[in-house]
Amino acid sequence: MASTVTSLDTHTMMRATSLTPRSDDRAVHQGGILEGANPSKYDPQNPIIIFIIQVYFAPNVPEMIYSLLLTCPKQAGIIVIFCRLLHYPLSKMRQPRVIAEIIGGIVLGPSVFGRIPGFSNAIFPKDSIPTLSLVANLGLILFLFLVGLETDLRILLSHWKVALSVGAAGMALPFSLGCAIAYGLYHQFREDPGLEPISFGTYMLFVGVAMAITAFPVLCRILTELKLLHDHVGVVVLSAGVGNDVVGWILLALCVALVNAGSGISALWVLLTSVGYVIFLVYAVRPPFMWILRRNGSMQNGPSQGMVALTVLMVIASAFFTGIIGIHPIFGAFLIGLICPHDGGFAIKLTEKLEDLVTVFFLPLYFALSGLSTNIGLLDSGITWAYVVGVIAVAFFGKIIGGTIAARLCRMVWRESFTVGVLMSCKGLVELIVLNIGLHAKILSQRTFTIFVVMALATTFATTPLTTALYPPWYRKKLAAWRRGEIDWDGNPLDQDGPSPVEDRTPLDKDHASDIRRLLVYLRLESLPSSLTFLSLLGSDRPEDIKRVHPSKAAGRKPEESAPLLQKRRLEVHGLRMLELTDRLSSVMKNSEIEDVSPNDPVVNSFHSFGQLNNIAVSGDVEIVPERSYAEILIRSASEQASDMVFLPWSESGRLSETSNTTGELEHSRHHMLENGAQSHFVATFLKDAPCHTSIFVNNGFGGAPRRREPEGLTRTKSRLSLKSNRSPPPAPLVDNSHHVFFPFFGGSDDRTALRFVLRLARNANVTATIVFMEVDQASSSADAKVVLAQSQASHKDGANVTECSPQETMEQEKGFFLSLRDSCPRELESRVLFEVANTSHPLGDIIERAKSEVGQSLRSSGDLLVLGRGHDSSVGFRTELHHLLASGGLTNSVGSEVGHSLGDVAQAILATEVKASLLVIQAKKEEVVA
Repeated sequence: MASTVTSLDTHTMMRATSLTPRSDDRAVHQGGILEGANPSKYDPQNPIIIFIIQVYFAPNVPEMIYSLLLTCPKQAGIIVIFCRLLHYPLSKMRQPRVIAEIIGGIVLGPSVFGRIPGFSNAIFPKDSIPTLSLVANLGLILFLFLVGLETDLRILLSHWKVALSVGAAGMALPFSLGCAIAYGLYHQFREDPGLEPISFGTYMLFVGVAMAITAFPVLCRILTELKLLHDHVGVVVLSAGVGNDVVGWILLALCVALVNAGSGISALWVLLTSVGYVIFLVYAVRPPFMWILRRNGSMQNGPSQGMVALTVLMVIASAFFTGIIGIHPIFGAFLIGLICPHDGGFAIKLTEKLEDLVTVFFLPLYFALSGLSTNIGLLDSGITWAYVVGVIAVAFFGKIIGGTIAARLCRMVWRESFTVGVLMSCKGLVELIVLNIGLHAKILSQRTFTIFVVMALATTFATTPLTTALYPPWYRKKLAAWRRGEIDWDGNPLDQDGPSPVEDRTPLDKDHASDIRRLLVYLRLESLPSSLTFLSLLGSDRPEDIKRVHPSKAAGRKPEESAPLLQKRRLEVHGLRMLELTDRLSSVMKNSEIEDVSPNDPVVNSFHSFGQLNNIAVSGDVEIVPERSYAEILIRSASEQASDMVFLPWSESGRLSETSNTTGELEHSRHHMLENGAQSHFVATFLKDAPCHTSIFVNNGFGGAPRRREPEGLTRTKSRLSLKSNRSPPPAPLVDNSHHVFFPFFGGSDDRTALRFVLRLARNANVTATIVFMEVDQASSSADAKVVLAQSQASHKDGANVTECSPQETMEQEKGFFLSLRDSCPRELESRVLFEVANTSHPLGDIIERAKSEVGQSLRSSGDLLVLGRGHDSSVGFRTELHHLLASGGLTNSVGSEVGHSLGDVAQAILATEVKASLLVIQAKKEEVVA
């Protein structure tokens, strides 16, 4: 009996000893706890499991993490700085950040810097690698959680047919070709050092997954950068990418389970446990988690600090479970990201709280570890380089051919189909994660690992330039017009019913400013009060208040007695808010979920409320694009909306992108808002190709906004304490809602459009206007002023019928146009509009003096307005006089020279003076020249 017990104890101890992780084991022990492994046993190759246990149960977690980070500050600093420096030149080629991080890891590894004597021992000593690996893998777990957050399954469900076809074909062909080339790789490199015996079936499965997978995060970034996210191609690729991503991780989990299982039954148990865990998360974890988020208010207002802590603990717990059952911790983190809700922008707001630390600090460390395992020097033979070319060809052409054929079967044109295939070939970060799993599990040797890293780098680098070449913006416009039936396939316009857009009209009639019915407004948060005040002057008058009758007492009354009809809306306004697209994941997520972002945007919602209150038909959208594309997006929106005019407010914060400023910063930036070159460049770029009339609005107290009260000093009270009251009386409502408009008229298409627009403003009962025709005295005026007449003369050229007029004849025609509008002014405007003719020899100086006497005279008004036409003031006609005023001290130099380039010399002079009025600069629509 004793011998039997002794034998059993010996067998048990030997069993436990065999299951204890050793230094020569693979990354994750075979079978995990399903084969009796002890997860609390420290494994230097896989320290993340014991670290998670310590996070949950150690009492000094902050100190532990702090000491952990202190062990690798030199390495982290070098890695982060080096990757940032590499990204700057690559970003000019529109390459994603992952390219710089991959190259940075390779350069810091044995391929380049590692060949410097003593570099690796000084910067990456072997004793520091476990700590660096722990920090990098912790960041990897958090990043895969962010990838799960970014993966919106609603896109897959809403486009499941195209996602199924394109995704399946985009995976099946490269997977099959990968299995084929795996045969050669397996037999050619299976004798490399560092490999463990493995069956060809498992090796083939891993290589097939590595060939078939698509980098969904990098794909989203590329689609957003190329403005394809909401294009037909972008929707197809995004839908297929979501399905490809999910299926790829499932296949990888299967491969890891097969590698780590000691027997077939163990692999079956691992897979069944994984399926059960997914069901548990979906039906047992997600519902109470959603209930907590709704009860806490985090669903509507963003995650609180407690909810962030709860979510991170769920991520770590899930990673721990998938790690100990023998798959990989990253799968657990990815699953938690998938079950997090996207309603109310919760996923976006949670990403905003975690992404910077993960992407800036943790991920570069992971790429550096990958670079330490990448040695280009091992590619030292012809057969090795043949396999490099073969792996790249299989990964690239397998994806392109599979995606192209599937897209073509979905009735996309060939060029669109090829673009879909190219985009689906993107590998990026996800490929590196897959390869590192294979390397640590000893499926890949360092040589084959390097081959696949080169493949991932080549396919990711080629994605953006090939997509740009195959699917450029001009082709997208042509394809959209062809699908709308506006042109044939060769680009020739189809016959349209209705009159010709260009009729036989006189030059002065050709640019007649028809009533502005469609207006596009560029919405900015800091400009919203003044913009809404200005728009209220264009809207129709609000209906008079009526006496309402209770519905139960309205019987027998005529419908018109109880509820008279509102006046017909005469203005349609579309608001466009543009937010900057940054390098953050949350910015890309906002762009991909723009349908949910726009209705919840506070600026757009305020704009909708304004329209309801002022009887104006309004609509609003949000676009998230890079700053350099602001002008292009605004031009495209104006064309799509068929706008008659674009209202473009100048930035009041001094920045092109919208940022949250404190009051002090905002006041300081208002003082220097005209010195921002980026804003001037944006306005000038838009005006160059503007498809309609444009009005640029520079606010200066329009709407009667109260000035910020200066902080009060300390006052002594009866308590003998110096106290400062934070209470201030609310500003009194405006008694005088009037606005006075001053407009100097020189002539030309811009001035004529501006004149009619001023008369449109004057229809509002609260607006008065002074319109002065500046008749330049040719006998005594300078040569600079005469150039104004030359440009006004040029504006009378009508296509092929060019009428040459002398400056005097041009002046007489403009004066006749001015007087004809004065004589035809409606009777109801005669009491509010004053027409004058002024003779001048120094037009710029006279405009400034007259403006000072016209506007800003009433301290109780809602703000006055000075209107200018842009065409005449962009010539050199006022340049000499402007320089003379600046040199003589008549004007301040606080306005940048870029303002004169974008708004004109007269606008620059007005803004440099103490004129107490807002400025509106108008440019007329550029008429097409007809031969």
